[in-house]
Amino acid sequence: MSNVRQLIANNEEWAIRMREQDPDFFNNLVAQQTPEYLWIGCSDSRVPANQVVGMAPGELFVHRNVANQVIQTDFNCLSVVQYAVETLHVKHILVVGHYGCGGVRAATESCSHGLVDHWLFPIKDIYREHHKELEAIATANERVNRLCELNVIEQVRNLAKTTIVQQAWDRGQELAIHGWVYSIEDGLVRDMEVTVRDRASLERIYHFDV
Repeated sequence: MSNVRQLIANNEEWAIRMREQDPDFFNNLVAQQTPEYLWIGCSDSRVPANQVVGMAPGELFVHRNVANQVIQTDFNCLSVVQYAVETLHVKHILVVGHYGCGGVRAATESCSHGLVDHWLFPIKDIYREHHKELEAIATANERVNRLCELNVIEQVRNLAKTTIVQQAWDRGQELAIHGWVYSIEDGLVRDMEVTVRDRASLERIYHFDV
């Protein structure tokens, strides 16, 4: 059996197992999608969003890209955010990076990695802004891990700058943005303690008065 056919076989076994555990499992999934959480994470295959936080299908809305970035011109990400906030009415957005991120590491290197180099420029800017702190760190791995944390913190701020989020706050919608970093080595998330719940912690220049 080819590798792809094995995936289909795995799917059939999984579907049978889910129905055995809960006969209404798929009926409930079809009936509605009402997650309270949006996960914006890295594309890395070692970071399975639902499993990391112990949630079943339908409980977590997910968007992933290289190095978990929120870029103001990325209409894919912003479309996901808008749907999650305005249609699903999620209450929490989790921006989740991970230690040892290959995208973050690539952003610290001078060699070309192809098209992804353009995508990683914002992380190079974060490095430039924090170069004194980063270059004082003894090892390359520790330096990359700290940059992973700084990247998450910056993406939380980027998300708070969007008109989508600010208009939600203007409507009185309950919405909080959290920044986490996941460790593949022990399976635990670290809260960066940069949660944003309103405009108050965002510089006035980024406010959109609607």
